[in-house]
Amino acid sequence: MTTLRSRRRFAAALAALLPALASAQYSPAPPRPYPGMLNDKLRAADPYNAQWDVGVNLRARLEAKDNAGFTSAGSNRDFSGGRPVSAANGDRFDNDNTYVLTRVMPRVGYTDKWFSVFTEFRSSDSIDDERQNNATTFAPANATEIANAPGIRAGQGLPERDSDANVYQAYFTIGNHKEFPVSAKIGRQELVPGGVFPTPAGQVGPDQRQVGHFRWNNNSRSFDAAKVRYQNALFGVDVWTAAIVYNDDGNFNQSHYDSDQFNGAYFNFPPLSRREFVEAFIYQHDVERASTTEDFAGVAAPFRQPVMQELYTVGLRVKSKPLAYGGWDYSAELMHQFGDISNRDSQGNAILPVNAPGRIGGTTAVAAPLRAQDLKQSAYAAILGVGYTWTESAWQPRLGFIYSYASGDKDAADGESGTFQNQFATTHLHYGYMDLSSLQNLQDFRTVFTFKPRETVTVALEHHFQFLATTADYWYNVAGVARFGGGQATVGGVGNQPLNNGTGYHRNADYDNALGQEIDLVIGWYPKIWLHVELGLSHYFAGDYIDQSWENSVGKSHDASYAYLQTTLNF
Repeated sequence: MTTLRSRRRFAAALAALLPALASAQYSPAPPRPYPGMLNDKLRAADPYNAQWDVGVNLRARLEAKDNAGFTSAGSNRDFSGGRPVSAANGDRFDNDNTYVLTRVMPRVGYTDKWFSVFTEFRSSDSIDDERQNNATTFAPANATEIANAPGIRAGQGLPERDSDANVYQAYFTIGNHKEFPVSAKIGRQELVPGGVFPTPAGQVGPDQRQVGHFRWNNNSRSFDAAKVRYQNALFGVDVWTAAIVYNDDGNFNQSHYDSDQFNGAYFNFPPLSRREFVEAFIYQHDVERASTTEDFAGVAAPFRQPVMQELYTVGLRVKSKPLAYGGWDYSAELMHQFGDISNRDSQGNAILPVNAPGRIGGTTAVAAPLRAQDLKQSAYAAILGVGYTWTESAWQPRLGFIYSYASGDKDAADGESGTFQNQFATTHLHYGYMDLSSLQNLQDFRTVFTFKPRETVTVALEHHFQFLATTADYWYNVAGVARFGGGQATVGGVGNQPLNNGTGYHRNADYDNALGQEIDLVIGWYPKIWLHVELGLSHYFAGDYIDQSWENSVGKSHDASYAYLQTTLNF
């Protein structure tokens, strides 16, 4: 997987895609949020201050999770109803967690006619979070690989802690699309592909199903990137080369562009359809062998060491324009993924982000059966949605149905990978607010009912009915990591979890594929334009697959619940 070969293959794939995109368009960016109290005061004092963007976003969220708390047990203990009686186990089997997340994001920016500069910092913290305990609570004496032993945290930071004031965004732009069709954006930035420029009124933004800023997470997501946009009345394209920024609590957050790249192109053709937005894209994620020598010591699982891969994702998305069909709306998205990936060993077991570099592909000596194998990737995903809004009603009620499918791997020993890989998505938006699944080996039937009883209040009630695409593959958590093990034996290491034995998660091909059902209630309220309060209540009813995974364990399986209360202030 040399960098030169990767770039040539990316260019060839891009060239092959261009003729098929003679009629395509983005979905546009969302409306700009309230600019903040500081901006209001500055602009009221002097209209010329409108060129400046100065503000602070403050957010606090209380979360309570029952039976799916991602504690020191990780996702591998989700829905487990009990723990073995042994002092040596400590809290290794605890899967409840209640904690507070806080985040401060100050920013300053300046926009002129032909250029702009923008800087945003972020300090995030996690209080009373049991995920902090992973490094010390339990270390099996006979673990064959300490980095993979249950109860051992990979990385010094938590998944949602980066408490020093790190640089989240710092970029400049050059260009003015009102007068010239080309612009550039260079530096540390969020990537949310989609949108025509300038943004037409009333249009919705990208769905972030594959690439997004992930702002629900306390740390969010940014890239060190260079992006160029060409846009005119007939044709537009964004092309970028980027590297994900790894959050490293206590140190300066860095990307590893030399060994971990994310490149892409996003196309739009505005005249294509009067009633539809149509967008097409190609993404390339290239992780070289050299990534195993990078320092991930301070990066929390599951965001640390990626597996080696050279994956291409080609997609097409069609979405109806607002009011194009009266109260009806629809969307459809198709994606194909191909290339190479090294995410399984020779026994078909998943390579996890807490594994030692030797397993992932580094030079460290590791037994041959445990080494990552180079697999050919061929995977698919499809999303179909339809909805109806009662536009004449004061409450604007809307009922929607969305079906999401992502392929799984049906044969772990055939030298190929059929598991669709979720890239850098904002998964929280799509597959249940409990964040138990990602778009990998999944079927999700989603029903959404929303309404606005007052201008400042929104209510959403959702139901998800979820299945694995195939039980020959794993159930993947929200970060795209396989649930593997979690059994009640105190032995760590790799491969100690038997198949189909009812004591934990694995490739349990003999089980039913019904994961369960999730119900979500989310209420949002703007008491002031600069203040937003959100309450969420969720419950997950365990299905046959989960019940069978724990049927021979102490306590068997239990349902899971989740509640949160979030306050956001925009100064």
